[in-house]
Amino acid sequence: MSTRRGFLATTTGALFGALGAAVVGRRAGAVDVPFLDEVQRQAVPLPSEKFPPSLLERPDGTAIGSWDEWLPERERLRRAWLEFLGPWETLPVDDHVRVIAEETIGGCRRRRIAYHTEPEEEVEAWLLEPTAARPLKGHPGAVVFHSTTDRTIDEPAGTGSGGSGDDDPVAIGTWLCRRGFVVLCPRCHLWNTSPAHRLDTAGAVARLAQRHPGATGMRKLLHDSVRAVDILAAIEGVDAARIVAAGHSLGAKETLYVAAFDERVRAGVFSEGGIGIGFSNWHDPWYLGAAVRDPGFPLHHAQLLALSLPRALLILGGEAGPGAADGDRSWGHVARALEVGKLREGRPRLGLLNHRGGHAIPAAARSRLLDWLATYADGAGDTVD
Repeated sequence: MSTRRGFLATTTGALFGALGAAVVGRRAGAVDVPFLDEVQRQAVPLPSEKFPPSLLERPDGTAIGSWDEWLPERERLRRAWLEFLGPWETLPVDDHVRVIAEETIGGCRRRRIAYHTEPEEEVEAWLLEPTAARPLKGHPGAVVFHSTTDRTIDEPAGTGSGGSGDDDPVAIGTWLCRRGFVVLCPRCHLWNTSPAHRLDTAGAVARLAQRHPGATGMRKLLHDSVRAVDILAAIEGVDAARIVAAGHSLGAKETLYVAAFDERVRAGVFSEGGIGIGFSNWHDPWYLGAAVRDPGFPLHHAQLLALSLPRALLILGGEAGPGAADGDRSWGHVARALEVGKLREGRPRLGLLNHRGGHAIPAAARSRLLDWLATYADGAGDTVD
């Protein structure tokens, strides 16, 4: 299968080392989604004690009053998070993509592929490509991460209901393909230790500890997410300057981290992942581990929201519907990051939509998700400096 060289030659370590570099600013003519005001308003009053600590205060207590003053603090937080996530070393892998199966349904060419995330680990993914003619500058690209389900990559690719995705409530990949995106839906490594691709958290955690001592589960998920962006960016016909990410539940967690640490991701949608560390099972060993339950743990996810700025990130919450992880209580994290975003000229592209539909993506939220990604893949263009 044909891929372009380039991002595939960028190692994870080199990528992280370059994230703090100064790069160009907002694209001329950038536009915003029409509902940006709505998702930047606090719908329900939230007591200040429900907010994470301010990001506009340095560890020594001095205030941060400008974007230029924020940049060194941003770099400090980025390094603190990477240090906590743990050491990571792996040998480079080649760019070979193996095609397993292929079909065309409902305007999408769908190929089941396999590629290496590490020298000894191959993962499968669905690659969805529009059958419509390729635009001159190429299609925008999207990495879509699946939730905790033994359907794994079949969920975001919408392989149920005859493969159309019409009746699949989380077929984000198919929805985006029909909007003109080339979409990669990779399988999470938590299903890679089972021959039948059943969830095997114990096996995955044990293998991670053997191969990468000291690394958290989230460090592995971040590595694999960056690798998925590598693969997508190198696909012929993809505009590597217009890559977005999205995920639901477990997939939302992966989206948050890749949006924070990989600046190739221009926009993201975090659906029902539990943005507060106490909102979900972030303490499990396949995510962040028990250390996050320490009352003095200094890191929180408002910091990662701020690291994603000035690129675009939308949180979808279903509170107070059944099983919801996010909602009105998520506002404090968004508010803290918005305080940082407002230091910079121009409006931050960050918001919270509480659809109140529970742990799901109802139709109205689906529309907002797609509009957010389509708009900011093309129009945001914001980078750190």
